[in-house]
Amino acid sequence: MAGGQRQRWWRAGGRVLLPALLLGLCWRAAAERLRYTIPEELGRGSLVGPLARDLGLSPADLPARKLRLASAAKSQLQYFTVGGESGNLYVSERLDREEMCGKAASCSVSFEVLVQNPLNVFHVEVAIQDVNDNAPRFLRDNFYLEINELTSPGARFAVGLAEDADVGSNSLQGYELEANGYFAVEVKESPDGSKFAELVLHRALDREREPSLRLVLTALDGGDPPRSGTAQLCINVTDANDNAPVFAQDRYRASLREDAPPGSTVLNVSASDADAGTNALITYGFGETPSKLLQKFAMDAESGMITLLEALDFEDTRTFSLTVEARDRGGLLAHCKVEVEVLDVNDNAPEITMLSVSSPVPEDAPTGTVVALLNAARTRW
Repeated sequence: MAGGQRQRWWRAGGRVLLPALLLGLCWRAAAERLRYTIPEELGRGSLVGPLARDLGLSPADLPARKLRLASAAKSQLQYFTVGGESGNLYVSERLDREEMCGKAASCSVSFEVLVQNPLNVFHVEVAIQDVNDNAPRFLRDNFYLEINELTSPGARFAVGLAEDADVGSNSLQGYELEANGYFAVEVKESPDGSKFAELVLHRALDREREPSLRLVLTALDGGDPPRSGTAQLCINVTDANDNAPVFAQDRYRASLREDAPPGSTVLNVSASDADAGTNALITYGFGETPSKLLQKFAMDAESGMITLLEALDFEDTRTFSLTVEARDRGGLLAHCKVEVEVLDVNDNAPEITMLSVSSPVPEDAPTGTVVALLNAARTRW
């Protein structure tokens, strides 16, 4: 090295410490790892685990070893704290899994535990388990359908989409329909995994006998006990318009770069109707679609062209699934699925963050004193 200076290395807890002149600490992965699992919604002060004991420290060791938490993402530290005398890990803020991780299959908080004299760095992960604290909820309280009296038994209608913020077995599992003489309900799954209700006509309608029906649709989750949400189906039986629109494809696929500007064309859907006159006129629109998707995409009712309303972000959402409907003047509907893939653009640079900063360094500090911990990471690979 320059000036004949020798480079020295110290190994602590499976990590390599660089000299103080480099002002940093780099490591690949810790040999010491702890993992705790707790349910969400634990109250403040709830015990997560005996952290000090699991690290091999006794209460007598704690004053000298100065056990503390550290993380490059400061938000990770807001949920937990360490008891000064016991060295136990406690909840310091309410844990709402849905707020923290959304619909992700797994949810965890990770941070580092620093122990001094000598310095050791341990990786701790706390997995947050879902509890059934959310009931399924329909996007609307009432769903309106117009079905022609000549519609053949076996016809299907997408009628209800419910959402449940919980995951796994606590999420939405199925639908039930109020007993009636005409319809049954089947559960269908979209490419993105969401479940929607499809109404199936089992017996021919007769407008003169029963011009309208009002049925209760129930969405159920898989909790124990299960939670549920309801919506009402309002079905108006119309006079003869005996051909429903038919889409050219049951499923459309499109790809857009994440840097595509608002106003960009996504694709065109197309449907036809075998009827004549006004009954053959078709208008396009989105079916039951979450409001966040309606903020991203727009559809021209006459042409069937779908355009982009807001900028895309590959890191936030990589695919979108839309339900598109074609309706003729007689009220008959056809549905198709549109899947939009977001293409990645290299728009993220590596980030260097300060993991920890030591107390002021005395002027007589020996060579090798750790001054700071640095962490270099890429936001995606």
